[in-house]
Amino acid sequence: METVAEPGIDLFAETLPSMEEVKTLSEFVHSSEKNRIDFNEQVKSNSSRTGQKAALALGIGLFIIGRNAKAAKKLAKAKDCKEKFIYLGLARRRTGEFDRAIESLKNSLDYGADKFNISLEKAATYRCADDFKAAAKELKACANFENVSADYHCELGRLDEAQGLYQQAIAGYKTALELSPKHQRALFHLAFRSDLAGDEETAIDCYKQIAAGSPVYVNALLNLAVLYEDYDRLDEATECVDTVIEAHPNHERAILFKKDIESSKTMFYDEEKEKKKTRKSQILETPISDFELSVRSRNCLKKMKIDTLGDLLNITEAELLSYKNFGETSLREIKTILDPKGLTLGMAMEETQPASAETIDEIVAETEEEGLRHKPVDDLKLSVRARKCLQKLNIRSIGELVSKTDAELLGCKNFGVTSLNEINKALSDLGLSLRSLD
Repeated sequence: METVAEPGIDLFAETLPSMEEVKTLSEFVHSSEKNRIDFNEQVKSNSSRTGQKAALALGIGLFIIGRNAKAAKKLAKAKDCKEKFIYLGLARRRTGEFDRAIESLKNSLDYGADKFNISLEKAATYRCADDFKAAAKELKACANFENVSADYHCELGRLDEAQGLYQQAIAGYKTALELSPKHQRALFHLAFRSDLAGDEETAIDCYKQIAAGSPVYVNALLNLAVLYEDYDRLDEATECVDTVIEAHPNHERAILFKKDIESSKTMFYDEEKEKKKTRKSQILETPISDFELSVRSRNCLKKMKIDTLGDLLNITEAELLSYKNFGETSLREIKTILDPKGLTLGMAMEETQPASAETIDEIVAETEEEGLRHKPVDDLKLSVRARKCLQKLNIRSIGELVSKTDAELLGCKNFGVTSLNEINKALSDLGLSLRSLD
């Protein structure tokens, strides 16, 4: 990683820096925690200044450090100029005021703003507002930049991705990179989308290109670390995380992730044991309908809501015989099913870990509403790493997720505290939680 040099740009000088210089300054500010703290102090020390010129500089400074609502208020007091309206539009977009953002961007054209760049920002704003038709119309007006502008194709890819047109989005990012091989936004979104599509090789290559540049691109480095860890390239994963921590010593996700990677280095993964557990689960989930039973036995079990072999392991012989119309003949039929597999009625009740899907369902029913249980885990909007871990565990729905304990999730290879905390936070927002053994 290259060190970001002090740009020597003073936002609060007598003459306002150009927009390109402001962009360079912003990259420097976000290249490290120290730079951000220093710049924040600089903004604070100039906050008492008055006048339209000071309002413009302060508004841009507040925008750079992400204080968007205050930035918009300060910029609104500045003298009308293209810089005012452009940054006002961007700040309002970040705060979700999309109509007002579009209005501000349009106003910037009256003061000499570049029409093409403003069209791209308007398209991005419409996309953020989920107004895909308006975004497409805005980009269509820029069609003469096709195969000319990398920014145009990157924004086109973002719009396609927002609409679920993932292959078209990937093609758009690749076109942008053909025009500008070091285009960081195109590299990042191509890497992210390729990873989700299972093309880890392309994702790693793109993230590596970003990591080789400057400044520190935190999300790219952490995503690259995830991919490295999945391939057991733990030293390279550690290097990525260390790069983030070096620039941002208090970055919570990076600190937790480093602990996860260090744990992975000493974790023993018994693949054969996991295969046996999988086979056992498959046996326990075998439906009763797969076996030849008399009509009476089948009807009795159905009324008792015993659907799988695992369910039979959670009921005793006495409980079966106490059920109306269930006699010795039916009991012998059941034992004929279980004996060859080394299973017995009620055996799960003697074990420390639950084996019954019915038991799990009862726990789930106590913690969430029926409709929520069947929603896919994709609705939780988890990170790529967390989603991959859940896929490895074959967890598809929120109901399946809340039936798991912390220990069960952490038992999955490469599933660490970072992913666990993220999942707990997402469930907590819904009023749910993972299953507790208490």
